[in-house]
Amino acid sequence: MLNETISNFVALNQHIFLFQNDYLVALTILVLTGVLAKLFQYLFANILQVFANKTKTKVDDIIFERTKKPIFYLILIFGLQIALEYLGWNGIITSIVQTLTAFVFIFIIARALDVVIDVWGIALAKKTKTDLDEILLPLFHKTSKILFVIIALLWGLNIWGIDITPYLAGAGILGIVLGMALQDIFKNIFGGVSIMIDGTVKVGDKIKLESGEVGQVMDITLRSTKIRTYDNEILNVPNGYMANSRIQNYTKPNSKIRSAVSFGVAYGTDVKKVQKTVLDSVKKIEGIMKDPAPAVIFTDMGDFALNFKAYIWVDDWRNAYSKKVEATEAIYNALNKARIDIPFPTSTVYMKK
Repeated sequence: MLNETISNFVALNQHIFLFQNDYLVALTILVLTGVLAKLFQYLFANILQVFANKTKTKVDDIIFERTKKPIFYLILIFGLQIALEYLGWNGIITSIVQTLTAFVFIFIIARALDVVIDVWGIALAKKTKTDLDEILLPLFHKTSKILFVIIALLWGLNIWGIDITPYLAGAGILGIVLGMALQDIFKNIFGGVSIMIDGTVKVGDKIKLESGEVGQVMDITLRSTKIRTYDNEILNVPNGYMANSRIQNYTKPNSKIRSAVSFGVAYGTDVKKVQKTVLDSVKKIEGIMKDPAPAVIFTDMGDFALNFKAYIWVDDWRNAYSKKVEATEAIYNALNKARIDIPFPTSTVYMKK
């Protein structure tokens, strides 16, 4: 009996010693992990950061700056996870720590990708000289954040022993349904992106839609293009329509534009006299370009008049309408002064008796 009691006492002391020894090792792991994390911060500040400052690109500098603290915490959490695994803890606490490790790791990758997207967007904007970054950068940022959130959630479910296969299948079906439901939205978004990439339309341009409306582009958003007409009305045109229709841009290839004034004179009038009279009148208008020079073309013999067109060029499309009005008035006055008849519509009626 005494021997059995002594044996039990010795075994209990051994268990207590081993128990204390395991916790001592786990504590040592935590301390070493903390030292490693501090050492990592030191390396970041004194070696890696200095090396990054010497490189031509700023990507590594910004990535180091935005990820050094999350990586510090990741090392600490990873050390805690190793300590718990050494102690043989496989319960809720271990799952929580593993989930935190996964989330912090995903957070670090997401921050690094954000930096790459920002730097890439700025570089692309400088090369293209467009407002492309205003559309692409928010789109890429939102898409990447949603993607990383989904990855983190699926990883967390897997850590907790939840089968993610049904969720993946459901996500696929949901993606198809959402894709069909939101196809118009995606069409407008990618239509806006294609407009910015092609450079066919930009803010400030005067355009004419395929449906006939004319106006100035005020803004290009993710969903639509805003156009202000000359009646001071705002048209919100979906980017999908803009990308797939024919658009006349009055500002391309440059700002100068040609205007035409149509007029008619009576039959029997000397054509050369008409052309000289009209040319002399429009050349006196201030703001009319000399190169290309104005021209007066005899277009056709109409029902009751000889039809002409006077072509003038202005260096800025914004002045085209006002110069056309001024040229019309000058042509009318010049024809009257030269006693050249401007006929009104007439009809001859023959009656049989």
